[in-house]
Amino acid sequence: MATEKTPRLKRASSPEEVGVSSAAIKELIEDFKKSEVEVHSIMILRHGKVAFESWAYPFTPDMPHIMYSVSKSFTSIAIGFAIEEGLLTLDTKVIDIFPEYNDEEDEKLQKLTIFHLLTMTAGKMVSPLSDKTKNQWIKDFFDAPWGFAPGEDWEYISENQYMLSAIIKELTGKTLREYLAPRLFKPLGIRENPFWECDGNGIEAGGWGLFITTEELANFTQCLLNGGKFRNKRVIPAKWVKYATSNLVQNTGAFGVESGDSTSGYGACFWKNEEDKGYRADGMFSQFGMVFEDEDACVIITACEIGEQITRDCLWRHFDDLFIKEGSKAKVGEIPTLPSLPDLPKTKIHSKYEEILKDKKITLKPNVPLEVLKFPLSVLPMYTTFMSTDKAGYYNNFSFDFEDNECIMSWDEGKYHNSIRCSMNGDVCYSPMHLGGVDFTASASACWINDTNLFVWVRPLGAIGQRRLRFEFHDNGTVTLYTSTSPALERVAVDLSSTFTSKISLALAKEIVTTSFTTMAPPFLEPKHKCRLEDR
Repeated sequence: MATEKTPRLKRASSPEEVGVSSAAIKELIEDFKKSEVEVHSIMILRHGKVAFESWAYPFTPDMPHIMYSVSKSFTSIAIGFAIEEGLLTLDTKVIDIFPEYNDEEDEKLQKLTIFHLLTMTAGKMVSPLSDKTKNQWIKDFFDAPWGFAPGEDWEYISENQYMLSAIIKELTGKTLREYLAPRLFKPLGIRENPFWECDGNGIEAGGWGLFITTEELANFTQCLLNGGKFRNKRVIPAKWVKYATSNLVQNTGAFGVESGDSTSGYGACFWKNEEDKGYRADGMFSQFGMVFEDEDACVIITACEIGEQITRDCLWRHFDDLFIKEGSKAKVGEIPTLPSLPDLPKTKIHSKYEEILKDKKITLKPNVPLEVLKFPLSVLPMYTTFMSTDKAGYYNNFSFDFEDNECIMSWDEGKYHNSIRCSMNGDVCYSPMHLGGVDFTASASACWINDTNLFVWVRPLGAIGQRRLRFEFHDNGTVTLYTSTSPALERVAVDLSSTFTSKISLALAKEIVTTSFTTMAPPFLEPKHKCRLEDR
């Protein structure tokens, strides 16, 4: 996804110029590596300047990155504008905006307000596995069961913010992006129409699905740090910044844990960090826009680490050493960079199948169970599309064309056809790729590990994860396709299982659900495929 040039923040000549320790940055990056945290980018701001920035190859500064639930914080700001403009209040009842869903006998529904949606205290328990392809997201919200009465508990439900997005559309006639464009995006130098996943009616997901660059998120966090001002101009109402980022509700016990940054308080779509270390916009797989008012600093991270507390703990271990007195005579240390992400090595192996595949394609039989469950097989990692209207998937008809140091892999996937270049010299090739309704830049490499096994690794830059395909060719004209994902589905399942088990009190039942997620689901979702070679 190409982007217009974002107005750059001022750069410090060295981290130490603005009181950031380059030695502590180096230790932080080494900690990320030791802890096996895959960081895609990091920016550290202090006193309004960029003290440090780095991107892990093959990611680059101009590439938008998926934000997951950081999107919620942008939706919160839209509500802040709407309140400032008199369109609604925190006490506005949701059912007054959608009277067609009113049920006067439902006492809980009569109590549900904008405040409850903003603070995750709504009580509607929309299933994380709800089928977004049916395009009835508003109905799904109102049809969902109640977990508790509004305001009586806290439960992290992303559809709360989708409803806020739908409310903006209902009240203004504009989509969330159209509404934010002149008020937030343009003043902050964010593209006027950044990609944001939508339902089938063009209403942004609100709680997830926004793609922006690291520096665009940095501009947003710096504006928050300045109390809503950017480049000395008022952008966000100061009252809303203070309100939304304060500790409005308690979330102790969230996700089945009793301590840590996920249980230290919640505002209006912003999280409080433990030990009073500021607040953050927070997205799955460790997307962070962190604001530290006492230090006059921000830390922005994009990453692919499902254990978000692991990522934050790396930062906390070096936090006290990171900020030093500006203008001090501290020696400027070696400025580190993020390590490159792994790709396939260069091999000198060639195969007889390079010639055979010139006129052949690899065909698969449909995987009926996965298609019925709306988890069709895709070149995209599954956790990229599990809450999308367009899940991509149904891949088939793979073909390969080989050149000296690269090959071109083509395939059909649903209504899309893609051809991407794969480096075979130990590097990567970049290609445009359109899947799941999203334009990606694919970073891809390939290699033969022997005469019959071809490995292909595809990373949809801007999204999370890497898809790994192994084609094993047989003399009888059949092919076995093995698929895997990095990070492995098993690891992601361990973390996601806590979402489903946090409210289960019976130990045995919790163990059964956890086991099904971590041992049974991954092989079911990534089966091996029996394929055939056919004429193109």
